[in-house]
Amino acid sequence: MMARMSDPLVIGRVVGDVVDNFTQCVDMSVTYNSSKQVYNGHELFPSSVTAKPKVDVRGGDMRSFFTLIMTDPDVPGPSDPYLSTGALALVQLSTQ
Repeated sequence: MMARMSDPLVIGRVVGDVVDNFTQCVDMSVTYNSSKQVYNGHELFPSSVTAKPKVDVRGGDMRSFFTLIMTDPDVPGPSDPYLSTGALALVQLSTQ
């Protein structure tokens, strides 16, 4: 699926500033502390992300590698997001 203007990744300028436009090929979910689900465009507070996240990858060729990129699109703050194009985490995932 091509990124649309209503996509939170486009609105938050992740697509364009951090990564090029892409077509999603698998479903991926990230959960912190067994209950805090991560959604594109939703704010996470430091207190809710103190533990390592659980990452689930579903669909596609499970012999493949996938990349998870976590960013903060308004770092250091919404009024001056001059560091927004940096990735907080870049992780290669293997489903094997």
